[in-house]
Amino acid sequence: MFSLKNKKAVVTGGGSGIGKAIATLFAKQGATVHIIELSEDSGADALKAITDAGGKAHVHACNVTNQQEVIDTFQVIGPHQILVNNAGIAHIGKADNTKEADFDRVMNVNVKGVYNCLYSSIPLIKEAGGGVIINMASIAAWVGLSDRFVYSTAKGAVMAMTLSVAKDYVKDNIRCNSVSPARVHTPFVDGFLKNNYPGQEAEMFEKLSRTQPIGRMASPDEIAGLVLYLASDEAGFITGCDYPIDGGFIKLNS
Repeated sequence: MFSLKNKKAVVTGGGSGIGKAIATLFAKQGATVHIIELSEDSGADALKAITDAGGKAHVHACNVTNQQEVIDTFQVIGPHQILVNNAGIAHIGKADNTKEADFDRVMNVNVKGVYNCLYSSIPLIKEAGGGVIINMASIAAWVGLSDRFVYSTAKGAVMAMTLSVAKDYVKDNIRCNSVSPARVHTPFVDGFLKNNYPGQEAEMFEKLSRTQPIGRMASPDEIAGLVLYLASDEAGFITGCDYPIDGGFIKLNS
């Protein structure tokens, strides 16, 4: 089950965290994985992990906010069956203290970046005879998270784009779904705690973990497992859906 043999997959932001877990699992299941990162160095660890395990992968340096760069990169990759729009950045702030430059930066990466990849990928998925698109949304698109104004705004847009793409391309044999994680223990979390709570990292990590009713953060591998299912033929009857993977955050905190 869940084989991706003979399929070509594109994973944006596939060099670290959730993206690396997705890229590594896809390769393990037989896909040839194309990782898109800001630089080739950013994808080097993921590339090594995949190739050392006998998988097939390539890294492409590309800024997803630059449409021409994205178009050119996808033309190099060619027809493919799977796109995972995972690249994204975070921001802390409310509506009245989020600076315009920060608003634009988050929207450029998290919304325009997804659009650019959809724009460039969909014709090539059509050429391949159909396939699957999975967008990384967030529980921030479902509920009000404190101090996450522009991040929530962007992830809400990603969820809306998912529904639109699912409807527009269902007759082209393209499925489109999104995944909405709660907190996931990635290097980003460790860096955030180190920079913002020096000396209190363990205490704050425990506090953030307890915001999920299940009592812990997700692992990147758990997110990757859900993404694999949605990318596989076993999920062939699923499109136009968002899947919270949140340790009970949405339903059990209400």
